[in-house]
Amino acid sequence: MKRNFIITSLSIILMMACKQKENKQEATESPSEEVAMEAPAEVIITPIEHATAVMEWNGITLYMDPVGGKAAFEGQNTPDIILITDEHGDHYNLDTLKELDTENTTIIAPQAVAIQMPEELSSKVTIMKNGETKTFSGISVEAIPMYNLREEALNFHTKGRGNGYVLTFGDERIYFSGDTEDIPEMRALQNIDKAFVCMNLPYTMTVESAADAVIEFKPKEVYPYHYRGRPEVSDVAKFKTLVNEGNPNISVVQLDWYPKDDF
Repeated sequence: MKRNFIITSLSIILMMACKQKENKQEATESPSEEVAMEAPAEVIITPIEHATAVMEWNGITLYMDPVGGKAAFEGQNTPDIILITDEHGDHYNLDTLKELDTENTTIIAPQAVAIQMPEELSSKVTIMKNGETKTFSGISVEAIPMYNLREEALNFHTKGRGNGYVLTFGDERIYFSGDTEDIPEMRALQNIDKAFVCMNLPYTMTVESAADAVIEFKPKEVYPYHYRGRPEVSDVAKFKTLVNEGNPNISVVQLDWYPKDDF
């Protein structure tokens, strides 16, 4: 009987010890078993030239206003989405589109561009009008008006013909102005993380107008692009000074949009 009592007591002690060990392991392991919040995918933006850029996000590749032929995109992934802002040759280049692999590509463009495309390309186009918002591969695309205000420039870009775009990648909102002046629709933009803003004469707007608009809609970062005209070259250093005098919290980022220096 005594022996049985000892065995029973030892069994109870062992069970209690095992239970304490399990509790300790659970307490230690619980935090590691919690599902960590994934960091949002970063948008990687590569300037190509003038108004042309490549964006990578969450396995999706976007080309903005592709020009320069296939060679300009050497080393870049095949585009899943192509966005075109306007019909002018520095935004819509048919030869480049024909050279690119667009077999599985969605092309987003205004009506004025779509009607100029041959059937093999126009069948891939989703037409967007100013003010429309659509979603492609998890990316929200808003078509923003782009047009001229100065009397002498009204015929360059008429209201309703072309699109600027606001692209929302997760929580990040990125604006490409296209060819525009400091129109009310630009000044009314909200919650923009990165803004790519044009500033070349005689076709778009002055450095002063661009800076004044940026100060009003307050993007976190602004990237001057599309800043060479014929023959004028905008003073992007002055643009940075004006923006930071008006709002030092806006970061002005200068990328190399003219690597060949031959535009």
